[in-house]
Amino acid sequence: MTSKEIELNLAKITENLIPEEFIYDFLLAFGISKTSVARLKKGDFNMSKVEGELLYKGKIFFRRGKAGSMKSESENLANDERILKQNPRFIILTDYENLVAKDLKTKVNKEFPIAELSKHFAFFLPLTGAEIYKSTNDNKADRDASYELAKLYDILIEDNAELLHGNSHQLNIFLSRLLFCFFAEDTGIFETEGMFSDSIANHTKENGSDVHLFFTDLFKKLNSKSGDFPAYISDFPYVNGGLFRDDIICPKFSRKSREILLNCGNLNWDEINPDIFGSMIQAVADPEERSDLGMHYTSVPNILKLIKPLFLDELYEEFEKNFNNSNGLQKLIHRMSKIKFFDPACGSGNFLIITYKEIRNLEIKIIKRIIDLIPEGHTIPLQFTAIKLSQFHGIEIKDFAHEMALLSLWLSEHQMNKVFETELMDYGRSEPILPLKESGNIVCGNAARMDWEKVCPRKENDEIYVIGNPPYLGARVQDALQKEDIEINFKKEKGVNNLDYISIWFYKGAKFIEEFNAELAFVSTNSVCQGEQVSLLWPRILNENIEISFAHHSFKWNNNAKKNAGVTVIILGLRNKSTKQKYLYTENIRKEAKNINAYLLDANEETYIFPRTKPLADISEMNFGSMPNDGGNLILNSLEFQKFKEEFGESEAIKKFAGADDFLNGNDRYCIWLDEENYEDYLNNYFIKNRLEAVKEIRNKSSREATRKLAKNFFAFGEVRHKDSDSLIIPRHSSENREYIPIGFLNSETIIGDSALAVYDAQPWLFGVLHSKMHMVWVDAVGGKLETRYRYSAKLCYNTFPFPPITEKDKHHISQYVFAVLDERSKFPEKTMAWLYNPDTMPKALKKAHQDLDLAIERIYRLRPFESDAERLEFLFKMYDEMTKRDTLFAKSKKTKKQQ
Repeated sequence: MTSKEIELNLAKITENLIPEEFIYDFLLAFGISKTSVARLKKGDFNMSKVEGELLYKGKIFFRRGKAGSMKSESENLANDERILKQNPRFIILTDYENLVAKDLKTKVNKEFPIAELSKHFAFFLPLTGAEIYKSTNDNKADRDASYELAKLYDILIEDNAELLHGNSHQLNIFLSRLLFCFFAEDTGIFETEGMFSDSIANHTKENGSDVHLFFTDLFKKLNSKSGDFPAYISDFPYVNGGLFRDDIICPKFSRKSREILLNCGNLNWDEINPDIFGSMIQAVADPEERSDLGMHYTSVPNILKLIKPLFLDELYEEFEKNFNNSNGLQKLIHRMSKIKFFDPACGSGNFLIITYKEIRNLEIKIIKRIIDLIPEGHTIPLQFTAIKLSQFHGIEIKDFAHEMALLSLWLSEHQMNKVFETELMDYGRSEPILPLKESGNIVCGNAARMDWEKVCPRKENDEIYVIGNPPYLGARVQDALQKEDIEINFKKEKGVNNLDYISIWFYKGAKFIEEFNAELAFVSTNSVCQGEQVSLLWPRILNENIEISFAHHSFKWNNNAKKNAGVTVIILGLRNKSTKQKYLYTENIRKEAKNINAYLLDANEETYIFPRTKPLADISEMNFGSMPNDGGNLILNSLEFQKFKEEFGESEAIKKFAGADDFLNGNDRYCIWLDEENYEDYLNNYFIKNRLEAVKEIRNKSSREATRKLAKNFFAFGEVRHKDSDSLIIPRHSSENREYIPIGFLNSETIIGDSALAVYDAQPWLFGVLHSKMHMVWVDAVGGKLETRYRYSAKLCYNTFPFPPITEKDKHHISQYVFAVLDERSKFPEKTMAWLYNPDTMPKALKKAHQDLDLAIERIYRLRPFESDAERLEFLFKMYDEMTKRDTLFAKSKKTKKQQ
């Protein structure tokens, strides 16, 4: 049931208020099944025997209240043991003019006229099970527990240094067992609340000297069905599941560490979220990540962006399709009980845990509907969950994260069992959690080198979904082992050393699902579908069998941690080729696609844009600007330049200098520009001489041999590409918010720095081509991105750009539109390029001049106007194919003639 439906249902109730039916209609409005409400009316589910009261276990306590005293009345009821014993979420009182409600979990009170009930629907949403997850990780219980455990971890390491060096695995197991015991005593897994913490407090010495012996005995007891144990641990149950199976060396405790241990026991572990806490506690075992506790927690809404289009939406559609078909619903549960879920980079298990909870939540909805379909008067059999942890598989390289994933799945199972019983009342039963069954098949190892089928076996009739958020790591930040992982998977093929590390997961994942009833979806940095990565990776993956099924365009992978990872990502799904619909998502707007190519465009042909060293079109070459490699000594800011002029006057040795930032933000900088023929003429100028000597010293001291060689040309830039001609300057990086990347005309006296690209012997018409909408959509699609910012590349954006041959008349025509753009710019001499091309500040006349230029450029391609960027790209990709084919044929013909 949607929030909108609930709101409308409540509005109808208050429009035609019937006091005797109010509370039953209220529950129906939130999706409580008709059968359950009927049993409530009959009295079967009403746990209160007081006339006029309704006490629905796990849900609400309700009665008619007295006007003027309902608030104090609700506070008294909130402390009534008779009521609290049934664990209701809300206390609701009304005199049918006003309504008072108290959330017993959050301790929040509400009071409002009953006519406004629909406006407050969100307050009561926990009745629908909507709070099974928290969409934020700013949960006090999680944070408190993480910080206390961080303290405990540090002091245990300090007192047991040998455990960190060579025995860290045993310490990790110890911590995971500790977490289980804290959780077990607060959530009913252990029979008596607080029995674990009380046993430590009452049966170990205050100086901590025997705490390790206590744990050694306790862990043996938790792994034993019977045996002779000290009386103070004899009541602890047999746990099994492998958690306490292996003997470990327990760390020694001190007075201080025992005190912290007891502080941990005083926390409310019932409030812990395994999906959040696992990621936070992972940082406990890594002091370098300690300040970022929770930073890498993946929020539930983000995980849903992946699992909903991959499998969850389809399961819900099946539920709706069989809503009135009990046999169909039973088959759906059977199907769900057989699905395998596999995360080959699972970390502490976030994706597996949320998937598990979502599947269990859907199962509850289906069972409720099956119960509703049972004819009145027929016996309703007990319902048990069909979903098992053994359906969940994962690989994790870090030992402690692996332990946390196993533990978190157990804890999630226990939490969902409680939800299952609460939601289904007398019809739902869960098997006792103890003894634990084997948890999901989570293996500790390097997924880049493992055989995935050994972790998640594939059988002919299996239904498998591969999910997760594998490690990104661009080519320049991979260590030696990660580089080796790339080489192992891609056989040292040409160019693979430039692949992102996540490429391994897409490549292995595609092989894993190929020709099986399996699909995958991964979160990835957007770089794998941009720039050079596309032509390096995707021809190896997309083939006659494998296609992209859905994709989310770039968005920030945010969470609510105090420090936010906030990396820019895409989500991309792969499947075996199918007639089923494909979807592209942009800012949560879903659009059907005929075919999704590797650039995440709706395009029919699978075209790859390969970097080129020369332009495909008949246009001038583009180069990097000149690189100083000088430690800043050849560059002068405006103040240094003024001082130089005051002392030495005008000098031909000093030229205007423009990097990307200078051009965009109007910074005035200058540079010392000399060559082998004239530098000696300026060595009598002490300012220039000192600067050149500093350049020489810096280059000589460099660790790079290539830079040391440059020391002999200490008088010049490290890389000189300048030509004495007019030039175009194009920043290499530009904000994604701009509709156009700012481009500029510069004269021969300005030196362009290497943070920008340059076209020398520049013509106005080329300025118009590069500043057009056609070029911008091409750059956006095939160029790389820095986060979401444009990253302009000569090899990928400029040299590959398809542009038809044009006449001198066409060039002249385009130039007139270019001059109109430049004229509009010149009307704002005090404004920067960044200001002029900011969508919020761009002058209307400048925007109009650009739109006129866009139309002029588009008429070069075809007379009929383009209706959308998608249409522009489709045309450009087709033209690129035609031009590259002609280019290849011409090269072959030229080679044949040469051989003849």
